[in-house]
Amino acid sequence: MYADGFRNMTIGRTLWALIIVKLILLFLVVKLFFFPDILKRDYESDYERAAAVRHNLTSTPSSP
Repeated sequence: MYADGFRNMTIGRTLWALIIVKLILLFLVVKLFFFPDILKRDYESDYERAAAVRHNLTSTPSSP
């Protein structure tokens, strides 16, 4: 893509702006509704959160 092409765009700039705004909104909605902060919900302090993460990272998975 050439720099001249981007400088002379009129409708393209508006479309790119719409695409960027749409992507930002999409990621915000997905993060809010589909990826809740489980550690903050289940544990009260940073120490408890760190201990839970440490335990999950160091424990061996049980076989099925």
